[in-house]
Amino acid sequence: MPKAPKTVREACDAWLKECQRNNLERATIRSYRGHVIHHIDQKIGDLLVGELTRGDVAEFLDDLQDEGVSRSMTKKVLGSLRSALDKAMQLEWVDRNVARDVKLKRNRRDEEERIIPTKDEIKIMIENVPDRHRPLIVTAIFTGMRISELRGLTWDCVDFEARLIHIRKRADRFNEMGKPKSRTGRRSIPMAPMVHDTLQAWREDCPKGDVDLVFPNGKGNVENHSNIHNRVLVPLLLENGIVDEEGKPKFSFHALRHAAASLFIEQNWPPKKIQALMGHSSINVTMDVYGHLFESPEEDVALFAKLEEDLLAA
Repeated sequence: MPKAPKTVREACDAWLKECQRNNLERATIRSYRGHVIHHIDQKIGDLLVGELTRGDVAEFLDDLQDEGVSRSMTKKVLGSLRSALDKAMQLEWVDRNVARDVKLKRNRRDEEERIIPTKDEIKIMIENVPDRHRPLIVTAIFTGMRISELRGLTWDCVDFEARLIHIRKRADRFNEMGKPKSRTGRRSIPMAPMVHDTLQAWREDCPKGDVDLVFPNGKGNVENHSNIHNRVLVPLLLENGIVDEEGKPKFSFHALRHAAASLFIEQNWPPKKIQALMGHSSINVTMDVYGHLFESPEEDVALFAKLEEDLLAA
């Protein structure tokens, strides 16, 4: 007896159930479910997966962006749709995942929206951050750790003798501790002298708790992401004039990760090394986000001059 045709909605439901069976973090499942409820289901949930075409997917993505959904969110929604259709293939509802054939064109404007703190701004933050928050800011700037990794860092992962910070844990948006999201997220980052000395001094004053966190709240528990933004970063930026044209904080805490990457690149470290330090899933991610920072117009001019010299001398 032939199977009844299945819809995109049913594929999404099957995929979300699989995510729960695989014990993905609550925050991750919540994000996925949001992609389905607020975007996928409303527009193409009733379409049959067996009749879905590349054109349908492309039109769906165009509609999202036309309605003001950011390119970043559109890309995440596309990723969720692809995963749902992969599940449909696994269940033999379809023979092909048409969403895998659809790509979002790269938008150069996204690079303009990614704000990277300048070296002067980095120095100002380091010089003026209050003592209570100095260890967090200094570590973020010099390591490029994600905010979830900083919030979940425990003292047993700080090796002062080897001068390494081992990323083995993270804290999600619900303040629950867990492992890094991916295999590449598990890594070791060398400590710059300032990070080493600052953390060593901080260890005595750090609030104590059951989890033995490096950057806990006043009671020794996992600090909320919003508290770090509102009580640590925002005052630091406002008090030191690091603001936009409207007088608002110039960037979010995630920009400190960009700052670290820009410093790594300035040292002419290989992209592969930077990928490992940042915990990116692939070198493609590193180059997509920071590729423009590797460019050097002055060096390119010299290379073209040498190209001409070598050709004419041959």
